[in-house]
Amino acid sequence: DIGDIVRGKDLFYGNPQEKEKREDLEKKLKEIFAKIHGNLKDARTRYNDNDKNYYKLREDWWNANRQDVWKALICHAPTDADYFIKTACSRGTSPTKGKCRCSDNPNTDPPTYFDYVPQFLR
Repeated sequence: DIGDIVRGKDLFYGNPQEKEKREDLEKKLKEIFAKIHGNLKDARTRYNDNDKNYYKLREDWWNANRQDVWKALICHAPTDADYFIKTACSRGTSPTKGKCRCSDNPNTDPPTYFDYVPQFLR
């Protein structure tokens, strides 16, 4: 899942044919978070990471930006991008309201709460 990948906690590394792509993605994420870390002033010591994985920074970044990531992926998706839109509600029989949430839930908290369920239980 995206949150797990961003935070460096993804348990699924893909099939062997995609291993190189997965390694490239992780390398790119480390580069991105190294740049973010380099631009920090007061919080730099909080996120100091000798192995340069920046797990704490990645976790905090995800917590601060997950709603925006959700909106970018789902709420502004084209109508024909129906993977989550139609599978999330009513066992795939009705679309999510406004492409963001099921009809019985207001669109105040995107369903990124799955982040906190261990990946092997999802």
